[in-house]
Amino acid sequence: MNVKQPECWSIDPQARGLRVEMSPSQSIVLPWEHLAFAEFTSEEAEEILTLSFSTHEFIVHGRMLRRIEAAIQRMELSSISVVPEKFRSLIGENQPFISSIEMTMAAPNSEDRTGSDGV
Repeated sequence: MNVKQPECWSIDPQARGLRVEMSPSQSIVLPWEHLAFAEFTSEEAEEILTLSFSTHEFIVHGRMLRRIEAAIQRMELSSISVVPEKFRSLIGENQPFISSIEMTMAAPNSEDRTGSDGV
């Protein structure tokens, strides 16, 4: 019997945006044009990939996230999601694994509306 490993990401060279599945009942799609930057950091216990869009920021926790970062660089990443707990044991050690995704709304621009003289 051939068992397909669960995937927490997918690529599509024609992707015009990124679908982030926060849970089975909540997802958001953001156009690639709104991506400001992506930042990868590696800590002792996990890797962190921060995706900053004009309206939202996502902090992705997991392992082997460099492969996902490379797909972002090519603008081919089409979706990401958390691997459900019951499938985590099926993920191979060399496969990207997303353990959690945190989402925050970007702060609105706080322009000084008092004018140049401060009044």
